[in-house]
Amino acid sequence: MKPHDSIPYSLPDLDDAERIRRAQDFQLKISQRRTCRYFSDEPVPREVIEAAILAGGSAPNGANHQPWHFSVVHSADKKKAIREAAEAEEREFYGAEGDKAKASEQWLDALAPLGTDQDKPFLETAPWLIVVFAQRKGGIEEDGKTQNYYVNESVGIACGMMIACLHEAGLATLTHTPSPMGFLRDLCGRPAEEKPLMIVVAGKPAADATVPTHALKKKPLSQVSSWL
Repeated sequence: MKPHDSIPYSLPDLDDAERIRRAQDFQLKISQRRTCRYFSDEPVPREVIEAAILAGGSAPNGANHQPWHFSVVHSADKKKAIREAAEAEEREFYGAEGDKAKASEQWLDALAPLGTDQDKPFLETAPWLIVVFAQRKGGIEEDGKTQNYYVNESVGIACGMMIACLHEAGLATLTHTPSPMGFLRDLCGRPAEEKPLMIVVAGKPAADATVPTHALKKKPLSQVSSWL
């Protein structure tokens, strides 16, 4: 390593049995996470969302530029505007108004077991929408000029850590990615160098919430890993 300023770093000295227990406990807990499309409008404390964003903000990232911004939407008017704009894009995606769908037949067939369509009521019902932006430029000072690196990878990891924190807090989540998403930059008042990446919907599940059985199908360890 080249010379650089640094501070000591250490972690608790656990024995192997405790490491295994903690890893397996977390795996069991996080494997219960599901994408939810049916939310309650019951309030959720702002402190929960703040903690989740800070958890995401601790993610590894290129050159420590932390190339992300989280626009947190709670206003009913703003949520309504986001829903209307998102559903307009979704109607084109699904071909809901008699026009040819932007999505291919293969893509629509892949979505069919999940039951998704152009209607996105959760964008208004859930108490919180977290609109995630990837900052292509800005650096740690957010000067709008400095080049950022590994932006999509960094922001993707941050979103995963934020969602894990929300799940730990007992909240349901949904990642929503209307296409195109430029309207989110306008509605959230973000600069041109930021790219909308996703909306993370967060709140309590509705009393009658369900998830598709298709979503329970997970690839086994033998399929998702190679041991060399």
